[in-house]
Amino acid sequence: MAFNFIKVTDKNEVNTFHTFPFELYKEYPMWCPPFRFEIEQIFDPEKNPFYRHGECERYIMMDGKDVAARFAVMNHSRKDAVFNPKMGGMGFLEMVNSEAAAAAVIDFVSEWHAKRGYKAFRGPINFGENDNYWGLLVENYDEPPVYGMFYHPPYYKTLLEKTGAEKLDDQWSYKREFEMPLPERLVKITDRIERRPDVTLRPVNMRNLEEDAEAIRMIYNEAWRAQDIAEREREFTELTRETVKEMMSKLKRIMIPESVLIAYVNGEPASFIVCIPDLNEISAETGGNLNWWHLPKMLRFKKRARHLRTIVFGTVPKYRKLGLEALTFVRGIEMTRKAAPQLEYLEGAWVSEKNWLMQRSLEALGCYHHKTHRTYRWMIDK
Repeated sequence: MAFNFIKVTDKNEVNTFHTFPFELYKEYPMWCPPFRFEIEQIFDPEKNPFYRHGECERYIMMDGKDVAARFAVMNHSRKDAVFNPKMGGMGFLEMVNSEAAAAAVIDFVSEWHAKRGYKAFRGPINFGENDNYWGLLVENYDEPPVYGMFYHPPYYKTLLEKTGAEKLDDQWSYKREFEMPLPERLVKITDRIERRPDVTLRPVNMRNLEEDAEAIRMIYNEAWRAQDIAEREREFTELTRETVKEMMSKLKRIMIPESVLIAYVNGEPASFIVCIPDLNEISAETGGNLNWWHLPKMLRFKKRARHLRTIVFGTVPKYRKLGLEALTFVRGIEMTRKAAPQLEYLEGAWVSEKNWLMQRSLEALGCYHHKTHRTYRWMIDK
């Protein structure tokens, strides 16, 4: 079977890249489209700093007059080189249920990387940080994805593994219903920590977001630079002032201040957590579009959102044994519940299967593992 590959360059091809999944997922009611503008920002060299040291191309694969797949191929000279052999990437894959189609996509991606001197690639990944749009859903197809996470049909796993895909890493999502009582032991620990004169905790200051964004950036860079997971540390990229400032500005309209907390020790930023209402609830209503006429919907959203997504959290290494994670989580849950009583559950996405410390912390709070996204590796024999 001969497939034709079209590089995405013009508006019609960009539109096909986004509309193909709508046809593909007609029989999958749990699927939710990501925001189109956000995906386009990933593929915009002027807005995505990864293009400074990387390359990314999008393709549509045609079977005659029908679209059979869409995907992106990517490499990044700095991030890929931490692996031996260095690994390129493939992501944003959507495809029909066909072994021939899956094999053709992987052959194309392998050839693309081989021409650039690569012996391996991984996927599905994002051409950017790994907090969003990363991994293939391989467990729990009965719930919709939260913001920044992909939904995939069960047949994707089967087809990709038949192409020679090897598991590289699993990323777990944790869930917790707000109506669940907090563990009494953890509440007592939190009360004790909060009584310490050197420890303070507060919600983000909406009138001084820039200063708080800088505090979060400082904690994040120290925390994620020392994760005790070798490959994560090697792959770590520092969060810049511009990036975190832009992120906080983008989230300002829908942010619930009580779900974004910063803890200090002797006045020094020490721990933080950032949770936001699940924007996929809006995306599901608008078909992935977000225009000016959707602004009223956005402004009302945090008062009617039903789900919360934990975007990121971390603690400076020298403060990790003080129980600050318990403090930020417990008080965050309590304060958020009062500020937004309509919320039903929060989802923490994603946690590496190798990050046992994070897993234990979440499970101690009553969170439970309920979804798995998998990153695969393909070796290139060319």
